[in-house]
Amino acid sequence: MKRLRRFTLWMVIVCLMAALLAVGGCGKGETDADKTGKNGKDIKQEDKSLMVYSGAGLRKPMDQIGEAFEKKTGVKINFNYAGCAQLLGQMELTKEGDVFVGGSLNDMEIAQQKEFTKEYHKVVYHIPAIGVPKGNPAGITCLADMAKPGVKLVLGDAQSNAIGKKGEKIFAKNKLDVEKNVVARDATVNEIVTHLAMKQGDAGLIWEDNGFGAKDIEIIIIPEEQNMIDMVPVCCLSFTKQPDLAQQFVDFVISKEGIAIFEKNGFKPVK
Repeated sequence: MKRLRRFTLWMVIVCLMAALLAVGGCGKGETDADKTGKNGKDIKQEDKSLMVYSGAGLRKPMDQIGEAFEKKTGVKINFNYAGCAQLLGQMELTKEGDVFVGGSLNDMEIAQQKEFTKEYHKVVYHIPAIGVPKGNPAGITCLADMAKPGVKLVLGDAQSNAIGKKGEKIFAKNKLDVEKNVVARDATVNEIVTHLAMKQGDAGLIWEDNGFGAKDIEIIIIPEEQNMIDMVPVCCLSFTKQPDLAQQFVDFVISKEGIAIFEKNGFKPVK
């Protein structure tokens, strides 16, 4: 009887230990497929996202770069497009976001002054150009034509966007007074393009890339000696809560793959 009791006790102990091991194993029994997901991407990576501030005129290449980055990493890119002055104001108010892509170097210098970033990278050239409606009904051929009586101009708001600020400097450099011809000042370069496409103005200053592939507007190149060529910069924001992931996206933007997307949209790479 004593032997039987001992045997029974040992059996109970063995069963309890087996049950405990089974429960503990449930938490560690993931397969490689469980960890990576059906498509082989890291599940934790897929759950992540980045908030990227970008000048409105850069929407086409940045949308494509965001899609390529998500396809490669599984990380969702949420873009906030607007005039850069508005974007900088939002950053100052919220102290949220991960990456900033500016329309000009001046935008990034302001970001540095406000301590939103310590360093930035120059990505591609941003080249001002004259935009006119398809067919060029007013016969605009150069900057000087924009100052002629009766010409209706649609320009950027210097307080809102990079092309507005750049336009003021270009006209001053060439000693041209165009203010009397301005019929509208828009908050984004995209709005200028729309107004020109709808023939609500005879000409405007936009970026050369805005005319790339456009059907309703035409581009008139400004000679380099009259122009003030800028660059598109990108940086990680100092208040990002995901610095490594933000840097990964910045690295992708300035990579060969990222630059190729910009080139496909009419930009020229910084050498």
